[in-house]
Amino acid sequence: MRLSRYHAPTLREAPRDAEVRSHELLVRAGFIRQLAAGIYNLMPLGLRTVTKIANIVREEMNRAGAAEVLMPAVQPGDLWSESGRWEKYGPELLRFQDRKGNDFCLGPTHEEVIVDLVRRDVRSYKQLPLNLYQIQAKFRDEIRPRAGLMRGREFMMKDAYSFDVDDAAAHESYQAMFAAYERIFERCGLAFRAVEADTGNIGGSLSHEFQVLAETGEDAIVSCPDCGYTANVEMAELPSASPAEPAASGAAPVVVDTPGKHTVEDVCGFMEASPERLIKTLILDVDGEPVAALVRGDRELNPLKVKRLYGADSAELAHDGIVTEVTGAPVGFAGPVALGIPVVADPEVMALTDAICGANSGDQHLSGVIPGLHFQPAHVTDLRMAQDGDGCARCGGTLKAYRGIEVGHVFFLGTKYSEAMDCTFLNAEGKSKPMVMGCYGIGVTRIMAAAIEQHHDDNGIAWPMALAPFEVAVIPLGKPGDEASEVAAGLYQELLDSGVEAILDDRKERPGVKFNDAELIGYPLQIVVGSRGLAEGVVEFKDRAAGSKDSVETGAVVELATARVKEARA
Repeated sequence: MRLSRYHAPTLREAPRDAEVRSHELLVRAGFIRQLAAGIYNLMPLGLRTVTKIANIVREEMNRAGAAEVLMPAVQPGDLWSESGRWEKYGPELLRFQDRKGNDFCLGPTHEEVIVDLVRRDVRSYKQLPLNLYQIQAKFRDEIRPRAGLMRGREFMMKDAYSFDVDDAAAHESYQAMFAAYERIFERCGLAFRAVEADTGNIGGSLSHEFQVLAETGEDAIVSCPDCGYTANVEMAELPSASPAEPAASGAAPVVVDTPGKHTVEDVCGFMEASPERLIKTLILDVDGEPVAALVRGDRELNPLKVKRLYGADSAELAHDGIVTEVTGAPVGFAGPVALGIPVVADPEVMALTDAICGANSGDQHLSGVIPGLHFQPAHVTDLRMAQDGDGCARCGGTLKAYRGIEVGHVFFLGTKYSEAMDCTFLNAEGKSKPMVMGCYGIGVTRIMAAAIEQHHDDNGIAWPMALAPFEVAVIPLGKPGDEASEVAAGLYQELLDSGVEAILDDRKERPGVKFNDAELIGYPLQIVVGSRGLAEGVVEFKDRAAGSKDSVETGAVVELATARVKEARA
């Protein structure tokens, strides 16, 4: 490709709304252009990279035994009602009606559609296992799209769905997809972790996220370097604290006036106490019922653990009116003593012997509280969010915290959708059974952004070879028709003939502009052809990621570049 005939407009200035480097560099380097909030055009460079990612995904899915299909983006609301998700999914589901008044939605995912497809054709256990996938645009009406392709409303996604005769076979399909995902992200040149995760709106009983490690990642994960246990902080198991000896008796808690002191910092500062001594009492709305959840003042509550404890559909912080109604006090003064609603406590709370908590009265706290004596929780279980330095529940090691960008997610669904939508088969005994399902998603466009978060410097993108829109850029420094331009054109053609994806920057631009654009766009290898070097029989050979520059004989540079490319492809 000759750059003079290619549409690759670069920008010197970062977009004003860019919050992360990938968003800034994708716009500046001419990979994307915004159409509306969270909706982007893929420019020629961007489409080349996304196509490369999609092809890696496609190759590994095919290798794992999946078959590619393409399903409609517009989905009937009736199917979503059948699965029970039409009302539950939330405002992220973009709903509309056709001219006849029938409900439809733009698909954020395709569980309902794939189940309908399979139940029409698959009748017997002899037709299973089955794994179907597609690579297609999805739409989720995010309340606040941000960070370019990392949190957009429309995006490219690979979603796959497996159908099996029983749990054992379905777990084999799950593991096959897990292994395929590891190969995909390794081939993309990404540093990643597979982490245990919550199933969210998709549902099911088991899931793993594939997180690309990056400081700008939205997700917090922890990993044990000793045993390899890795989980999203919301899912991470934590060891129990040693419980305190049950107190048979003790003085009544002391009421302390704490006017206007309703935060952990305010109360601890006022009472000259450490946050570890304070009981943080949070009132949750658990499927419409109030529950008080207790963690230490230096800890963060994990509502998902309360949700799982109760087997609830939702567990969220109650609004101020409910807090006041159940505690008799404003927000910030709740406590577990004499509280007339169910109380659940983290084991660290039960290890305290002289605690501070809210008095369920405005501007007052209690001191000298003894858990197990002055209040008795209905459940004692791990409720806290994992953090750096926590102990590993699996081996006793120490957890290390990372930030991550979720680029893939695998779910073991079981019969959640097949039972609801009557997707059944006849087993060897002729009995009707629901198919056991798994689903597996990869954010294709998000991988492009995540790769940049890991592979960039002050000058621009430094693509892994597998994702670069072009593998080698040939940059002549002379004027059109002079020796440098002619030699560069010859080298460019030799690269093409050798099977290398090359681009020739034959634009009528100053050398500085060409150099800056090459660094910004991130071509992995660059061959710079100038008259001064040609006089000595050499050209400059640059490795973008390594930051190296070498003088190479003109007649040997194509062989060198081709060898580097083939080595990276292997």
